[in-house]
Amino acid sequence: MRPETSQRYGPFRPIFNLYALLLLAVLCWAPPAAADDALQVLALGDSLTAGYGLPQDKSFPAQLQKALRDDGLDVTVHNAGVSGDTASGGLTRLDWALAGVNGKPDLVIVELGANDALRGVDPHVTSKALSDIIDRLKRDGIPVLLAGMKAPPNMGEDYVKRFDNIYPVLAQVFDVPLYPFFLDGVAGNKALNQTDGMHPTAEGVAIIVKRMEPVLLGLLAPEAAHQAAAP
Repeated sequence: MRPETSQRYGPFRPIFNLYALLLLAVLCWAPPAAADDALQVLALGDSLTAGYGLPQDKSFPAQLQKALRDDGLDVTVHNAGVSGDTASGGLTRLDWALAGVNGKPDLVIVELGANDALRGVDPHVTSKALSDIIDRLKRDGIPVLLAGMKAPPNMGEDYVKRFDNIYPVLAQVFDVPLYPFFLDGVAGNKALNQTDGMHPTAEGVAIIVKRMEPVLLGLLAPEAAHQAAAP
């Protein structure tokens, strides 16, 4: 401290020092900010996850979050869907998607591959990207739900067989739960799809959520799922 500063505070210096100590004590003992204890679910996918053509509150993550909260779960479902994304694209932005979650996700729903099939991407390329995604998540101790997809029949029998086989094989190799077909109950139903015939309407998304809900309850809250299944 410079001499002139010491002279300026003179007789008040002990009081000033006491105030400084009290302030330091308050800062040191201040309680930490309350943590968000909600379960964190990351939905990593393409336009089917993003909610293409729908208001955001009608997207798959939004409707899923509401359904799970109605079941009594304190949960936040993060929308990491990007329209047009392939499995390789999902792998490229995996770190970015994880960074958008408050802490480590309690579950990641991997819904990718539809655009690969539409573009005729070699199933080996799709499988490798999905494999890398699942491997990375498992190494970080993050549970995974793999959502399967099916190739359109016009791609030819050989391609369809190779593509459709990606998901059950990866689920077995990595020992992760598989939801066999993300669009189960909706695909091919004109009343549940938008005019492009590929993206579900809000009502279609609601059916996807309803069918997937018991699986997610079993993964996030096994006791709640057991009670819900009881007669």
